[in-house]
Amino acid sequence: MKKQNRNEANIDYYDINSDWAGSRTVTDTQEIVQFHNNSTIRIWCNEQDKDYDSHWHSAMEIIMPMENHYTVEIKQDIYTINPGEFLIIPPGEMHKLIAPQTGRRFVLLFDISLLMKLKGGSSIQALLVQPLYITRDSYSQIYQETYQLLHEIINEYFSKKEYAELTIYSLLLNFFVKFIYNHIYENELFPDVHMSRQQEYVKKFNDLLDYIDMHYDEELSLEKMAAHMGFSKFHFSRLFKQYTSLTFNDYLNYRRLKAAEELLSDPGLPIAEVSLQSGFNSISTFNRLFKQVKNCTPSEFRSKKSYAVPAEKPPLV
Repeated sequence: MKKQNRNEANIDYYDINSDWAGSRTVTDTQEIVQFHNNSTIRIWCNEQDKDYDSHWHSAMEIIMPMENHYTVEIKQDIYTINPGEFLIIPPGEMHKLIAPQTGRRFVLLFDISLLMKLKGGSSIQALLVQPLYITRDSYSQIYQETYQLLHEIINEYFSKKEYAELTIYSLLLNFFVKFIYNHIYENELFPDVHMSRQQEYVKKFNDLLDYIDMHYDEELSLEKMAAHMGFSKFHFSRLFKQYTSLTFNDYLNYRRLKAAEELLSDPGLPIAEVSLQSGFNSISTFNRLFKQVKNCTPSEFRSKKSYAVPAEKPPLV
């Protein structure tokens, strides 16, 4: 990362990150993000021309090019992000970064675990089941507002104002709410449902996601949830996928694996107990799904999280 100062609108985009020790904590494909001065936020003004192989971290990442493009590979999808666009990478998503020879971009990293625990936070979680590539055309209704909110977050961070972190999270909540409302009301979420019942269905599915958050460790079958909602199994399955973009079983496994990640932070909790408390009755199913998503076993994940050591490399952002 270049050390020169670049003052735009009287903001120094480099000094605030001088606390960074010059190394990153990473083992294999997992990175432990080093947040700014024990906060839960790190924003880089990044000019590196270095690529990074596939990796993941528990922070949400937003990449926002300012000069030249930037390329991100997630699973089989390749996103070439241009100035005026941004990409939201969900927590835990494996991604590869490919930088141009020259350019500049902002990289925003947030721990959003507390936001998920707010009432309605399950809607944020559902929003982030996949990456969000934001362009003026793809999100025309909210593009200008959300792009401006990111600039406000960046300015707040680099201006080093008092209570900056509180202000940034209030802006971030506003940012997410705009995406949630856009998802519900602008995308014709339930095209086959009469307009008078749209709000009723939205409330039903918001309540269902909150219910899953509270009861993911219990037996939640498709049939039971369909009956709980008052729908046939077929109708429920179709509506659930329209609302979350995942099947019910895929979403339930996604939520259970998120819970498992947190539980694995406790080194005294046996893997079998982590599996059970996460809602998996079969430890073999738990191990298989976890490795499929994280590219490592639960035991390996715990070892990396607990004993990762700094590597003498530039920051992986």
